[in-house]
Amino acid sequence: MDMSSINWLAVLVAGISAFVLGGVWYSPALFGNAWMSENRMTVEDVKKGNATKIYGIAFILSLLMAVNLAMYLADTPAECTGNCAQKTDITWGAIAGFLSGIWPFCGIAIVGLFEHKSASYIFINGGYLLVALTLMGAIIGVWR
Repeated sequence: MDMSSINWLAVLVAGISAFVLGGVWYSPALFGNAWMSENRMTVEDVKKGNATKIYGIAFILSLLMAVNLAMYLADTPAECTGNCAQKTDITWGAIAGFLSGIWPFCGIAIVGLFEHKSASYIFINGGYLLVALTLMGAIIGVWR
């Protein structure tokens, strides 16, 4: 793989987008209250966590997901020395992101089933990853 075909600024923005989406997704305005209920947590329980550690590691992991997706979408052949066409655009980026999001969605669903979690738990957490990866793929795809 030719790492020079990866737009690292797009990767950074894609990683940030997943991080920001998580803030909105798990806020009280969307699924935050349902997520806390499914996990038998209160606002006080959430506040007990080390926010710097949690958000810092979550941000790094969001960037890692974006890098990994960008590597899958890096489609410029190594032997290309001129004006070679790239296959990845916003549509393929979003589709590839969505298809990549199916893996963690299914993983969360499998673990959730064995842990006797509800469908709400599975769709809240799995849905976040599905949407986040679709968004990341679209950003990486459009910013080629």
